[in-house]
Amino acid sequence: MNEALKELLDLLDLEQIELDIFRGRSPEERIQRVFGGQVAAQALVAAGRTAPPDRAVHSLHAYFIRPGDPSIPIVYNVERVRDGRSFTTRRVVAVQHGKAIFTMSASFHIFEEGLEHQATNLPEVPGPETLPTFQDRMYALVGDRPEYRDWLSRPRPVDARYATPLTWEAHRNPELRSAKTNVWFRYDAELPDDPLLHVVLAAYASDFTLVDTVLLAHGMAWGASDIQGASLDHAMWFHRPFRSDDWLLYAQQSPWAGGARGLARGEMFTASGDLVVSVVQEAMIRVTKS
Repeated sequence: MNEALKELLDLLDLEQIELDIFRGRSPEERIQRVFGGQVAAQALVAAGRTAPPDRAVHSLHAYFIRPGDPSIPIVYNVERVRDGRSFTTRRVVAVQHGKAIFTMSASFHIFEEGLEHQATNLPEVPGPETLPTFQDRMYALVGDRPEYRDWLSRPRPVDARYATPLTWEAHRNPELRSAKTNVWFRYDAELPDDPLLHVVLAAYASDFTLVDTVLLAHGMAWGASDIQGASLDHAMWFHRPFRSDDWLLYAQQSPWAGGARGLARGEMFTASGDLVVSVVQEAMIRVTKS
């Protein structure tokens, strides 16, 4: 297990400071705001720790209200909205400087037998072992330029391998523009069997590439285009158990952009083709220069 993954697991082990009140921290990096996937994952940990152990999370709906400050802890206040016979509902508010920066509602459900179908299938893409890592793809684009050396050499908790063009590649070659992104990812270490942990790690990874799918359609890329962006809201549905230390294909598309906003949705599949997670996110995207 690399140090980045150890650090992430430590970040997700929230400190309980009072009944239904938890505290989380951010990694010691020179970033201007907290990564949205981190806040969502930590909020889900807080909600899960107050839910009955026989109930798995099946959905979350979240809003990003203010940028998080990485220099101070985040306090997560959990409201026990309802404990029914089969469903449990929790509301989480993340607070910094006395103000809410993020809110989330999460629902948990006992296992029940019912109707089953799957209308979408695993896209036909190369397997992850045949694809280069994200770092290798970026090295091919930017080389050993000093401004990217530290960023590309930094260990990452997630091994991501793109089966479709990167935004930087589409920025350089308009023929590669597309409103679809397919990314294999996994946490490259054997993780505990805790089902909530695997769901939380999928929530963390889900925020990495959705907005990029909007940018890919326009040949724009962070650091290469004059744009500002931020996640506005995020929703996830967890359909069946899965492991985040096995390869998952994150198939994403952007059906719409306009009004300084962009919509993206994604589906996570196991390597055997089971649909395990659905995701939808809207983001603010502003072009700062013409």
